[in-house]
Amino acid sequence: IHSRRDARGPMNRRNTRLRREYLFRKNTEAKDRAVYDKKRRIREAQEAGAPIPTELRNEEAFLRTKNELDDIMTRENEAHDQDDEYTHAGVTDPKVVVTSSRDPSSRLMQFVKELNQLVPNSQRLNRGGAVVSELVDACRHAGVTDLIIAHEHRGEPDGLIVSHFPHGPTAYFGLSNAVLRHEVDDPCPVSDQFPHLIFHNMKTQLGDRVRNILKFLFPVPKPDAHRLCTFANNADYISFRHHMYERRGGEIILKEIGPRFELRLFQIKQGTIEMKDADLEWALRPYMRSARKQEAL
Repeated sequence: IHSRRDARGPMNRRNTRLRREYLFRKNTEAKDRAVYDKKRRIREAQEAGAPIPTELRNEEAFLRTKNELDDIMTRENEAHDQDDEYTHAGVTDPKVVVTSSRDPSSRLMQFVKELNQLVPNSQRLNRGGAVVSELVDACRHAGVTDLIIAHEHRGEPDGLIVSHFPHGPTAYFGLSNAVLRHEVDDPCPVSDQFPHLIFHNMKTQLGDRVRNILKFLFPVPKPDAHRLCTFANNADYISFRHHMYERRGGEIILKEIGPRFELRLFQIKQGTIEMKDADLEWALRPYMRSARKQEAL
């Protein structure tokens, strides 16, 4: 027991140091983003001949000077977040573990099995009595990039957690209207091809964030792949559909594979799932400012 604790000590200190460095980079990125937004607003006001926004008048001279010194390449680089968490996404294939909450029902186990078939290169893990911290330690040691945990209420899948390693983020989704493969009319067999992904109607900055979280669960497909996964947003509910397609003459025929379900984003934390003190990046608050319903995604 003592030797195991001694071995964990350096690993925990290393994870703490890497986490601290990562948070410093994210904090610096947030400050740079705020300065970029101010410079953009000054530049747009100048180009339109409009008055400078009142809250920026004290910084106008400094921001004008910064704009004059920036070239086109600098502006393009500033316009995109560095997004440190997904630096190697698309370069190396993701390694995903799919599991369930403890003591799952047979329906949840079947749903997890179908999630495992849905996500290429994923591995299904029987949860047993393992707590979250033990799952996270096992994933870190195995070089896992993402952990997916499915939850249920009275035997019906009702939640999905996607945690990205090594530093986060962790997205919490509500899940509803789950239809498993055996409930689909005449389902098509599951293919081993890497699927093409379709993301519809995710136009905001939060929509881009959710798209990255979901997109990088899947490896890059080959151009001739006939498998499709669709994430279609409608009023902040993301409908998932899974199809195979084939061309017949000038028509494209879709055949559903399953499963299908609806997702609704509940919150995003800037950390992995076991971190209780991780910063809250975004949370759904449906009963605040309800007079003006704005779509988040």
